[in-house]
Amino acid sequence: MRPQERLAVIQRCVTREMARLGHVFTADGEVVRGPGTTAVAVREHPGGDGSGHVDLGYVLHLGRADGPVVWDCAAGLGKTEEEKLANAVRMWATTTASVLVELADGRGVYADHADHPELPGWHAVQGPAAVFGFGNEHLAAWLAEHRVMAALAPALRPQLTGPGPVGVKLFLGGKAGDDVAEVRVDGEVSEAASAALRALDWPRGERLCWARLFVLLTAERAAPVEAAPARAEAPAPMRPPAPAAVRPRGPFARWREARRAGR
Repeated sequence: MRPQERLAVIQRCVTREMARLGHVFTADGEVVRGPGTTAVAVREHPGGDGSGHVDLGYVLHLGRADGPVVWDCAAGLGKTEEEKLANAVRMWATTTASVLVELADGRGVYADHADHPELPGWHAVQGPAAVFGFGNEHLAAWLAEHRVMAALAPALRPQLTGPGPVGVKLFLGGKAGDDVAEVRVDGEVSEAASAALRALDWPRGERLCWARLFVLLTAERAAPVEAAPARAEAPAPMRPPAPAAVRPRGPFARWREARRAGR
């Protein structure tokens, strides 16, 4: 698939997924414009030769040179390149775009808010974790019961030097004896936070299972990006697909169904 064809597929998928989150986005050249000053930018993922990787940047203030852009990458599986890209965008929407929509809406519908004493001066907005693989209920239950961000706080604090927002992505899983734990802060791997994540006692089974979650840190509880963003018609209720989506208990008190695209 040529770059422009990939871009068109990714933009269509972004439009569909954002509609499922209640926001109207439309493709406009190289970006997908949303309500007010929001947009989603797409950049070519290195080595994008048939892979299901996407790099998406959620723009909070389109047109401002100094406006923050929250970048994240995701990967998807499938039989065709288009299916892989669609699944990657769906994964991004479930874990990352839900957080940015909550930042705009501020209604606690798509993500949860928390102020961790271990991260003074920072407000956290966390979406559901996408948990997939064999025996994913064990890893999902562990995430629901543990305050992962609080446990990672000592390793994260030295990297929180700017005004924000700061995107923190966690990817963990694998199996016993062959696990992976990665924390990215604003897209860059944090070795200290990754080591702290690996040291936690999340369940390692005999078969492969992974989890992905995204947290946005702001220097203070942000007001909505737009006071009254344009919204799509509310989508019909959807049943939870695999991967499972879970939001931790404690400061993140509720479980939420992952949104299924195109079904």
